[in-house]
Amino acid sequence: MQNRLHYFIVRLCLVGVSFFGIVLVAFLFTNIVPGGPVEQYVANMQAAGGETAAGGSDLASRAMSEEQLEAIREAFGLNLPFHERFWKWLVTDRIGMRAHSFKYTNKTAWEMIAERFPVSLSFGIPSLVLTYLICIPLGIAKALRNGKPFDLVSSFVVFTLYAIPAFAFGMLLKMLFSGTVEQFWDIFPLGGFRSAPEIWETLSFWEKVKDQLWHMALPVFCYVMGNFAVMTLLMKNSLLEQINQDYVRTVLAKGGTMKRAVWRHAVRNALIPLATGIGGILSVMFAGSVLIEQVFDIPGIGWLSLDAVTGRDYPLFLAIVSIQSILGLLGLVLSDFCYVLIDPRIHFGGDR
Repeated sequence: MQNRLHYFIVRLCLVGVSFFGIVLVAFLFTNIVPGGPVEQYVANMQAAGGETAAGGSDLASRAMSEEQLEAIREAFGLNLPFHERFWKWLVTDRIGMRAHSFKYTNKTAWEMIAERFPVSLSFGIPSLVLTYLICIPLGIAKALRNGKPFDLVSSFVVFTLYAIPAFAFGMLLKMLFSGTVEQFWDIFPLGGFRSAPEIWETLSFWEKVKDQLWHMALPVFCYVMGNFAVMTLLMKNSLLEQINQDYVRTVLAKGGTMKRAVWRHAVRNALIPLATGIGGILSVMFAGSVLIEQVFDIPGIGWLSLDAVTGRDYPLFLAIVSIQSILGLLGLVLSDFCYVLIDPRIHFGGDR
């Protein structure tokens, strides 16, 4: 018990060290990659100057002086030395949460993220739960019927669905069930997180629940498909490996049934490899597939991340990286904790 406590304390300390390394590298890259906010601002000014010059004035189209460029750098906070900017971002701006977005200057990075948090939570948690609820029973069923028609047919279906890219599968679902093609069904909406505000406000509580589920159905199905095949086959192969262990033969030799050996012993041990994904429940709150969100017009974290990268909105991008890094690192610690819950025999070194 003492060894395990020491192990988790060390892991939590390493979370801080790892996080510092991640954000330092990310901050460094935002300062050395070309096409930063200053360059984009100058390009936009020159483009606007070209249009003005076409109307008869060439003042705005002239090259900017060094004083003007310095003023622009100061406006973006890029005139300070690297270490001062990093310290300001890390401490004064609270890992960038208080820093204002370059693109949306009236909002801080945290305000931008907080607006998308309910969206990511609504899609991330159901996707994770459904993945485990479907893949674990299916993997067990395939292992118990290994090589039989059910196993072969289900493998064909699983791999066929997995081979289709999630965004392409989303477009196919929209074509079949969202009325984009007249010959098919118009059951689900074309996209969006929920109905338009003027309609949403008029709905009762249960009508809002129905509307939310109605909009979530197709995107969540696409999210589940992303890990569906891997999780199912991992569960199947893990259970097959456990069934061939000596302790299962011991149970059978003592008069126990195969059903008892599998469900009371083998299944629990087979779940250990799947525990690595349980920590994803933290990072999944800020997860988001950019392509799926674009297909279904979902204003989630994935789309916000793409907008921050393409727009060189570094404060917003770094804030997203910070939160995802923290949740991802804590998720790894949570996965180790789940290992201990599933199999108390796990030992982390030291004297037994």
